[in-house]
Amino acid sequence: MYDENNIFAKIIRGEIPCNKIYEDDTSLFFHDINPTAKIHALGVPKSSCIDFADFINKNNSSIVAGFFNNVEIVIDKLGIKDSGYRLISNSGINGRQEVPHFHIHILGGERL
Repeated sequence: MYDENNIFAKIIRGEIPCNKIYEDDTSLFFHDINPTAKIHALGVPKSSCIDFADFINKNNSSIVAGFFNNVEIVIDKLGIKDSGYRLISNSGINGRQEVPHFHIHILGGERL
């Protein structure tokens, strides 16, 4: 069951501030407050989804495609398209998912 009070839900609602990189009606991208790389951004869909499978199953293909198109926009905005980057999404306990809201990490700006 989705937790409406997880930190990403609160950021999406504007209850907790973030350093936004990009936002539209369906997703929000912002800088991670505890970066593990020179560039570390997070991308979250605005729908209530726990993990990747939940995101895919609860949203139509245009929402899913739109989210990943926005990932490309953010990669370009961050200036890491040519130098390279890493996309990560953790799922569940064994995947070390810390926040129960589907999200991706965009890492770059250095050799990872």
